[in-house]
Amino acid sequence: MTDTLDLLFKPLKAGALDLRNRIVMAPLTRSRADHKTLAPRQMNADYYGQRASAGLIIAEATQIMPEGQGYAWTPGIYSDEQIAGWKLVTDAVHAKGGTIVLQLWHVGRISHRDLQPGGKLPVAPSAVKPEGKAFTETGFKDLETPRALELDEIPGIVAQYGQAAKNAVAAGFDGVEVHGANGYLLDQFLRDKTNLRTDAYGGSIQNRARFLLEATQAAIDAIGKERVGIRLSPVSPANDCADSNPEPLFTYVTEKLSEMGLAFLHVIEGETRGSRAPAGAFDLSVLRRAFKGVYIGNNGYDPALAATRVAAGEVDAVAFGRPFIANPDLVERIRDGAALAKPDEATFYGGDAKGYVDYPTYREAEAKVA
Repeated sequence: MTDTLDLLFKPLKAGALDLRNRIVMAPLTRSRADHKTLAPRQMNADYYGQRASAGLIIAEATQIMPEGQGYAWTPGIYSDEQIAGWKLVTDAVHAKGGTIVLQLWHVGRISHRDLQPGGKLPVAPSAVKPEGKAFTETGFKDLETPRALELDEIPGIVAQYGQAAKNAVAAGFDGVEVHGANGYLLDQFLRDKTNLRTDAYGGSIQNRARFLLEATQAAIDAIGKERVGIRLSPVSPANDCADSNPEPLFTYVTEKLSEMGLAFLHVIEGETRGSRAPAGAFDLSVLRRAFKGVYIGNNGYDPALAATRVAAGEVDAVAFGRPFIANPDLVERIRDGAALAKPDEATFYGGDAKGYVDYPTYREAEAKVA
């Protein structure tokens, strides 16, 4: 292992979180919660336990309330059954010395009435129809025109972020990550393509940032700033979300988040699952400079790029997503220079143990061949 690569294996403290290395498991939607309760099961605990050598696991996006769901069979964190299910997961990770936080999620308009309580329309900052499909229990369906949230509904959703953070800690999580990225509800409020409001939550950058900052503060008030992080995707067009001038918007947001003293800032650099430097993107190093805490980079990293950017001080840690699917021992593979296994994309979403907990470590695979 080179001296540069060795930097990935140095411990890191992010608020109250102790990371034993700089390799983070990014949140990955797998749609494998219990179909009735949307609670994690033993299989989910086995999956996360297998990956506990990551310096930090950010568990999959988890809806803070029933209306926050946008995909079939994704887990929640608002019921006793769900808290108990997640306790299986956190116990499994902690038994192996791992650190794990829960990503708090409300999808906003990226949903369908089939996934909503009472078959109601999904909600959003404004009634702007997104392009794309919703993954429902009966297959993919076109996304619908959402209902704009009334002003008096917003405080209740903000409060639910705080309650969800409390529930996460009750389930044994070491902290939470507020999901402010990828075109979901908080991101929809940020961007002028999706936020056409003229009240206190629309118009100026300060107004459009208000909901995200209030939701983050609610989580802080619930469990403490040292246990709260946030994810942003400043230049990603994911889920048909965009802004006409993202640099001043995300610079302002990052400065305000820095003032809050968060444990970490997790940034998708470039297009989600796409180019790290898309056309029209601004230099994200401005956000690295604006945020005084731990900065986690994400998107298109390989071990060499991760080590190079950590060595240069451009990031403090690096989040890997899909590589963790087929490589439960990703940390060990990077350390030992072992080849990475390729995942079966047909088993990414929904299903059973196949393509979920049956990927061997590289040592297990070698032993089988021998």
